[in-house]
Amino acid sequence: MRTSTAIIDDQGKLNNFAIEPKVYVDEQGDRTGFTPYAEMLNGRLAMIGFVSLIALEVFTGHGIVGVLANL
Repeated sequence: MRTSTAIIDDQGKLNNFAIEPKVYVDEQGDRTGFTPYAEMLNGRLAMIGFVSLIALEVFTGHGIVGVLANL
């Protein structure tokens, strides 16, 4: 079975890997690395975590160490 991408070399051997694949750049946009989007998301998640710890201390009367020690 032969395909159009196969090449026969000078020794008569079939070489399926002679033609290089096309190279393309996968555009992921501004969602990876140190971008403004990533920094805003990181800041928002930090704010949610900080407010959650304050709410935990208000409702239980103990900090995170006290809650974990009582488990």
